[in-house]
Amino acid sequence: MLYPELFKQLESVRWDMDKDIPWQSFDASRLSDEQAQTIKMNAITEWSALPATEMFLRDNKDDSDFSAFMSIWFFEEQKHSLVLMEYLKRFRPELAPTEQELHEVRFEFDPAPALETLMLHFCGEIRLNHWYRRASEWHTEPVIKHIYTTLSQDEARHGGAYLRYMKRAINNFGNEAKAAFTKVGVLMASARRTAQALHPTNLHVNKDLFPRDTIQSRLPNPEWLEHWLDTQIKFDSVWESKVVERILHNLSLLMDRSFKSVQELNRFRKEMAASLTHPAEPQAV
Repeated sequence: MLYPELFKQLESVRWDMDKDIPWQSFDASRLSDEQAQTIKMNAITEWSALPATEMFLRDNKDDSDFSAFMSIWFFEEQKHSLVLMEYLKRFRPELAPTEQELHEVRFEFDPAPALETLMLHFCGEIRLNHWYRRASEWHTEPVIKHIYTTLSQDEARHGGAYLRYMKRAINNFGNEAKAAFTKVGVLMASARRTAQALHPTNLHVNKDLFPRDTIQSRLPNPEWLEHWLDTQIKFDSVWESKVVERILHNLSLLMDRSFKSVQELNRFRKEMAASLTHPAEPQAV
C-alpha cells in the first residue's frame, strides 16, 4: 500500500496556517481591489475539492489504498480554500465567500473511468502548480505572495503522489492503464489548441446540469478564470510550454519511453489503443 508511506512523507512537510504564514507582514498598500477579487474566486474554486473527493471515493470503491490517500488530499486541498478565506477575513472581510457561494460548487460529477480521472487530476496538479507560481509573481502583497508559493508546492507534492498511483496502475493493469493515461495526456498537453483552460475545474462533468456543470461556471463570476489567466497573471505560451514539458517528462518516465512532443505521445497512444483492440497473438511453443 502507498497510503502509509505517503502519509508520513506529506505529514513531514505540512505547513501550519498560524505558524508558517507571515500574517504580520501584511502591507495593505500593496493589495488592490482587483487582486483581492481574484483571491475570492480562487478560494471558491479550491472548495471544489469537496465534490472531487466524493467523486474519487465513489469511483474507487474497489481501491481502499487510494481512497485512504484521499483523506490527505482532501484535507490539504480544503486547507487551501481555508487559508485564502482566512486572508480575506483578516484583510478584506467584505470579500470573504459566503457559505452559499461555496455550496454552489458542490454538485455530483457523472461517473468516469477511474484511470482516466487519475491522469486528469495528475495533469491538473501540474497545471495548478504553474498557475500558482505565476500568481505569486503577479501579486504584490507579501503575505498572499507567500501563500500562493506555499499552495504551489503542495500541488507539486500532490502530483507526485498521483504519479505513484499511476505507476502502481501500470504494474496492475499494463496497457489498459497506459492507454488511459496517454489518452488524457494528449488532451491535457494540447491546451494551446483550445480556447478553454484545460483543468478539472473547467471541464463539463454533469450532462444533466449543462451548461452549469463546471466548477468555474458556478462561481459568482464565471468568466473569472480566463481573465485571470490571460490578463492578470498572463499565463502565456512560455508558461504553457512548461506545463506541457512536465506532462511529457513524467509520462516518459512512467512509460519508459521518451516523448519530446505531443505528437510522439499521440503516436504511442494509438499503439496502446491498438494493443487493446488487437491483443498480440500468443507465441507458439
